[in-house]
Amino acid sequence: MLLLVQPAWAQQAPPQTVRAAVLRVDVPALPPISRLDAPPVDLGFAGARLAIQDNDTTGRFMGQDFEALEIVAGPDTAAAEMQKLLDQGIPFIVTLADADQTLALADQAGDRALILNAKARGDRLRGVDCRANTVHVAPSQAMLADALAQFLMWKKWPEWMLVEGSHPQDTALADAYRRAATKFGAEIVETRIYEDTGGGRRTDTGHVQVQAQMPVFTQRAPDHDVLIAADETGVFAQWLPYQTWDARPVAGSAGLVPRSWHPALEAWGATQFQNRFEELAHRRMWEEDYQTWLALRMIGEAATRAQSTDPAALRDFMLSPNFEIAGFKGQKLTLRDWDHQLRQPILLTTGDVTASVSPQDQYLHQSSALDTLGIDRPETECKF
Repeated sequence: MLLLVQPAWAQQAPPQTVRAAVLRVDVPALPPISRLDAPPVDLGFAGARLAIQDNDTTGRFMGQDFEALEIVAGPDTAAAEMQKLLDQGIPFIVTLADADQTLALADQAGDRALILNAKARGDRLRGVDCRANTVHVAPSQAMLADALAQFLMWKKWPEWMLVEGSHPQDTALADAYRRAATKFGAEIVETRIYEDTGGGRRTDTGHVQVQAQMPVFTQRAPDHDVLIAADETGVFAQWLPYQTWDARPVAGSAGLVPRSWHPALEAWGATQFQNRFEELAHRRMWEEDYQTWLALRMIGEAATRAQSTDPAALRDFMLSPNFEIAGFKGQKLTLRDWDHQLRQPILLTTGDVTASVSPQDQYLHQSSALDTLGIDRPETECKF
């Protein structure tokens, strides 16, 4: 029988608690196109609960205890809820919010807390609007676009038709695909804008109307290998597969989708991880759950490696070159020092399977193949 013996210092002192919080900012919106995509009420929080369990498994042996408050706010109450957390001295705050809200919360926190962004994907948060007190656990739009671009170039599908939504966040995602096309040698043969009329997504764009509208919307396009949808707001992309005028695959926001996580992933020990989450939450893991789990696990890993519960020591270790974290993606994940983005492989997924994982093998880098995804050091606009 294997006996685990605590260090003498851990036996003599009560457990030291590492405090964190998860702040989710819910924005009122129309229902998703598919009822299967309606977010669960515990979105993100279920991932946090699993992370606390995992942190405590090792932490209690080290004389460490972990807790994470779960806070739901709206756009009008997010600042007040953040202030309550700061007043309580919570040193680590995981945010599940859009880009503008994430930036506002980071500025509000200042040097009183480390913000771990587990949702917002906008590139400007890692560029001109970067903040030294923010770590980006969620992948950026540039990382997602580059991951898909690498696969499409491996498939020898270099000619793309781009359909982007009419909202600013759609344009930002489309810009990431335009940048990826230039970076990897693809050509966008045409760009079309799908205007959001603001109607009900199910009643106004049901299958009868879509069957008539989408072929017309996509007809008379130049020759292309694949149609890429940039629909960050979830207005139209899911109506594109099998409804385009030309028989072409759809990728981007529908069809073949780049993601940080997928509930069908089985490689690299992910099956056991998926099973533990499903036993805890009684549902499948969403990207927001994975990213929240990963953010809190980064805190736990720093506490274990630094052998400390001091918030300043944990922050310094997380931001140091010595930090790495396992994420069930086949290799260690580390932080970029120029914009605090977590390096990570990107899964290319369909509804049921993980079709591929980027970076693709033929794309090399002088320091890390993961830096072929997203904004590399020479390109960064981030100035902390």
